[in-house]
Amino acid sequence: MSDDNLESAKKAARKAVEFDNLEQYKKALCYYDVAARLLDKISPTSSPGQSTRSKASEYRERISILESSIKEIEGSQSPTVDTNLQRVKFLIREALDADGDGWKDVAVLLYADAAQLALDTKKSTKDASKQEQLTNLSSRAISRAESLSGITRFSPQSLLSSLPPVPDTILESPDSPESPESPESHQQSIPSKNSVPTTPSPGPAPQNRSHPIRRGLHRGSSAHLQVSGSDSYTEEEKKTLLTTSHINDNEFVPFMRVDLSEKFSSPGLFIDRDGLLELAPKQKTDFARWARPSQLFDSPRLVLGSHVDYYSIKQTVVSDCSFVASLAVSAQYEKRLGYRLITSIIYPQNRATREPVYNPSGKYMVKLHVNGVPRKVIIDDLLPVGKDNQLLCSYSSNRGELWISLLEKAYMKVMGGYDFPGSNSNIDLHALTGWIPERWAIRSDDPDFNKNGLFKTLLERMHKGEVLVTVATGELSDPVADKTGLVPTHAYAVLDVRLINNTKLLLLKNPWSHLRWRGNYSEHDAHHWTPELKELLNYDPESASQYDNGIFWIDYESICRFFDVFYLNWNPRLFSYTYCIHQMWNAGTGPVKDAYNIGDNPQFTLEVTSRISGAIWILLTRHITDIADFRQNQEYITVLVYKNNGKRVYYPHDPPPYIDGVRINSPHYLSKIKLDPTSESRYTLVISQYEKMNTIYYTLRAYGTCQFTLKKISDPYKFEKTINDDEWKGRTAGGCANHPATYSNNPRYQLVLESGNNNNHLLVILKGPKQYQIGFEITAVDLGDPQAPTAFQSKSSGPFRSGFVYLELSEVVSGTYHVVPATFLPFQEGPFFLTCKSSCGMQLTRIQ
Repeated sequence: MSDDNLESAKKAARKAVEFDNLEQYKKALCYYDVAARLLDKISPTSSPGQSTRSKASEYRERISILESSIKEIEGSQSPTVDTNLQRVKFLIREALDADGDGWKDVAVLLYADAAQLALDTKKSTKDASKQEQLTNLSSRAISRAESLSGITRFSPQSLLSSLPPVPDTILESPDSPESPESPESHQQSIPSKNSVPTTPSPGPAPQNRSHPIRRGLHRGSSAHLQVSGSDSYTEEEKKTLLTTSHINDNEFVPFMRVDLSEKFSSPGLFIDRDGLLELAPKQKTDFARWARPSQLFDSPRLVLGSHVDYYSIKQTVVSDCSFVASLAVSAQYEKRLGYRLITSIIYPQNRATREPVYNPSGKYMVKLHVNGVPRKVIIDDLLPVGKDNQLLCSYSSNRGELWISLLEKAYMKVMGGYDFPGSNSNIDLHALTGWIPERWAIRSDDPDFNKNGLFKTLLERMHKGEVLVTVATGELSDPVADKTGLVPTHAYAVLDVRLINNTKLLLLKNPWSHLRWRGNYSEHDAHHWTPELKELLNYDPESASQYDNGIFWIDYESICRFFDVFYLNWNPRLFSYTYCIHQMWNAGTGPVKDAYNIGDNPQFTLEVTSRISGAIWILLTRHITDIADFRQNQEYITVLVYKNNGKRVYYPHDPPPYIDGVRINSPHYLSKIKLDPTSESRYTLVISQYEKMNTIYYTLRAYGTCQFTLKKISDPYKFEKTINDDEWKGRTAGGCANHPATYSNNPRYQLVLESGNNNNHLLVILKGPKQYQIGFEITAVDLGDPQAPTAFQSKSSGPFRSGFVYLELSEVVSGTYHVVPATFLPFQEGPFFLTCKSSCGMQLTRIQ
């Protein structure tokens, strides 16, 4: 009986997934319910009983999501004839694109969908003009579908029997064989738990269309950059990228070229498979419903006019001022330079112009740079609306323009919902553009703060389109905030930088689109505005005072007095080469703090292959997968750069760091290496944390004006022995060789390198109480080849140090050695750990 129920459940589940993928959600609900009920009848003690309970639970979770979404949709008005007419045109446009790309099966199906929707809509209207339009569109779609399919008497349903089935999404038999390896498994692609579904996705899945083999994920962060190294990924990197694709209980897989063929049209309105976004408390207070743009605007568009405009951007009750400021500077860049920096990440698009287009079916895809790579974010166009029928999210003051609201929704989905803890523009701009983030703190009382140099950089680089800039306030007292008009801990977009007659000015925008600066050079400042200055800036303070749009001029001195930090995001086109490595750093690897030993930290060799002037920038990105981590922000990371010929570094300050990075609690840290013909060619890069409490995933990316190689430092050691139960005590606490009367009493170990050659690698590490200065000596006793050029009689760990010393040797002659660990002074008692690692077999025993 269990077998019969299992087979029936499989059939019902197949039907459920089929209707789910076809977006016929009510039919899908019925079959999911049948499948779950049948699975409940299988005894939990039977062979498949454990997995059936889990599967039934998955189906019921899916039922709950679909019921919630259907309720929201059915609570809204039905699509109008005009809306359906737009959808027919959109379907035909998608069909034409697929047709032009040679995807015959996809094109025929899209033409079929368009024809069916046109015929159905024609029946629901008596408007002769619209009936004629729908008749022409359906005839056009049917004619082309007949031509492609070879069916002479075509109907929209005539192809259904020949379509490939959706992927089976059913319980596997306990003894079922693994699926055969597909051609895609030979591609350098990042696997996804949803890439070949074996269980129903937790929401409506996009229909499975024929498409070319999924191409690999490119290591470049920008299309123009040449990858300076291998483009293949290690298994560790694939695991890292797969693990950090799961963010706030949703999956955001790496964006690949095949995603450009994503299907955006459907017979019904698209519902996001991941459900509705969590609302922020301020949204919930005034929330009335979720609505689609077609229900709010007569003629919704993604972008109104020839370009986006920063004047139109308005933040509402979501706490994402840094994100909205990032949108503003990106929009300013597009308007000024005519390059689609921000709108090019929204799909679907007009293929000729790369301009995003309105999709009447309500499905959009956004490409965001998150956790080391560009990632694919799918959303629907349901937006939160308040009781006054106004949007409760950021929006455009141009009625019906959607790009702002949709980009915000995509980013908020990644961040776990509209209840956003806040961010900074470095993070947000990097996510939107992939531009290189740099933080420049404003510290007027710090002698290292190059105040004039910073302004010069802003003035020269912004106008060339090489950098996007925002600026943020820190904590401000209530009297200061009231007097200045500035908002505490708030981000502002920097729209312009000017130097006029030695006066340094910046044009800022408050994301709220109101509340402006009240100090020098504000619209109410009658002292500083001269006729010449007003003419050169094309600015009339009197006119500006009539309407508060949140945009204002402010002098640089006031910026340095009242603001806290500049966030700069640099154009990757400043560089020609890039390479990245994706890694995991286990919490249990190495000591908690980097005070004495960084030998266990992840380390990399950077080798510059040309001795020319230029720069290499190193960007460390820590991956974040949980909004709680983002909210608490307790991980402090940095990159240390050493001139150590690319070799592993053990002591944090010996050699001293060439660039000693400050540990900051931001996901991004940037280190810059300037190059000239006399610069070192090999550097060691060390990842460092303030305290290693949690396992972290990260991406280390380098950008170069010249070619370079970036490789993880690998140890040559295959064998390891550790003494972890010994101590200096009483007579055996003999002190260093400066005390000959007692030195010989120290513990002595015999180390035998079992090799027939002289090119062995050896690492000896001694750890002891941090209150003691410790060290050791290694002496040769019986060498296999005492005449070898690399043979030695005695070596030491160098100056005695607090708690940790090491000695790393290459080309070591095989044979027998003695190792004597010691404290600097006699009678310093305490435990110690002695570790030996070698490239050959070895023996380590205490002989005294």
